[in-house]
Amino acid sequence: MNQIQKLSDTEMELMEVIWECKPPVTSTELLQIFAGRGKAWKAQTISTFLSRLVDKGALEATRHGRTNMYTPLISPEDYKLAETKHVLDGLYQGSVKNLIAALYDGDKLSDEDIKELKQWFSGK
Repeated sequence: MNQIQKLSDTEMELMEVIWECKPPVTSTELLQIFAGRGKAWKAQTISTFLSRLVDKGALEATRHGRTNMYTPLISPEDYKLAETKHVLDGLYQGSVKNLIAALYDGDKLSDEDIKELKQWFSGK
């Protein structure tokens, strides 16, 4: 897996829609999808974010006539894994135990969560 750059919230929102679509997708298709979801972005706004995603290596742009077709270069799973590893390394020195301890100390794990984690760690 190549180094994946962190995506902004808006870039992530755009990528989630692109991942849902059957690639490749055009900016016009994305405008229609977002309009249907009540988000009236301008064409230039979409184009700017698509260019940023290409620059970050998340998308590939292929020119077909006067239209760019965008294809994801990363999967949602690969992005989530990279972001999780970044958080784990940056905040918890790469220690899963330290991450879980932080969640547990914050009373964010229910008894059911703890039971599931124990089962997962024991390989059952």
